[in-house]
Amino acid sequence: MELGIKGRRALVWGGSRGMGRAAAGQLVREGVEVTIAARNRERLAKTAEELGVKTVAADLTTQEGRAAALAACPQPDILINNADGPAPGDFRQWTREHWLGALDSVMLGPIFMIQLVVDGMIARRFGRIVNISARTVKSPQPEAGLSNGARSGLIGFAAGLARQAVRHNVTINNLLPGIFDSDAQREHVRSIAALTGRRYEEIWDSRAKENPAGRYGRPEEAGAYIAFLCSAQAGFITGQNLLIDGGQYPGTF
Repeated sequence: MELGIKGRRALVWGGSRGMGRAAAGQLVREGVEVTIAARNRERLAKTAEELGVKTVAADLTTQEGRAAALAACPQPDILINNADGPAPGDFRQWTREHWLGALDSVMLGPIFMIQLVVDGMIARRFGRIVNISARTVKSPQPEAGLSNGARSGLIGFAAGLARQAVRHNVTINNLLPGIFDSDAQREHVRSIAALTGRRYEEIWDSRAKENPAGRYGRPEEAGAYIAFLCSAQAGFITGQNLLIDGGQYPGTF
């Protein structure tokens, strides 16, 4: 399928690894001019060499980081918001600083980024915004309370704006990944192991076995899904929270 986005400009946060990198790679294959933003300069340089993308070392949670990203990719037609979620833990131990950090990374940073680009997209009559969130907003996990709460705030905000922007051919959707074979997933499992005392290998293997698909998702699967949501053909899809979890969410709706 020709996605109809050749020549468009995309800014992909967290594009040096995992699902962000996979999305960036797929967009490059579709002829999109891609800029990836992340904090790790070494990984950025490696990804730039492998994918042929522009890069900018920037932090989504800061005003300076967001400004640097836009300076590197002015007037993007496509925005992929993607940031590492907060570590799992016991809510009794979380302080105000823990909560504010979670809000900055997975709610306020993406919202401020949307604020910076959406009016330009509306003026140009084309825009695709995808927030990479997590399945926990639909199927909360007790140890992921920081993520559950902060990510749900972004989802609620996006729901309202998506229905205002779509008449201008600007869509906003949220991807809700389940377990994926990624660095972020490995870090999450290591945190659970430290929290519970269980072996890392035991947790990693059991998560795959408990999934209906019997495996972890591949980042490339998420990248392809994101690319389609950014396509010209996806202009009637907006305000949606789209699971990609191997069927693990047990509900009908």
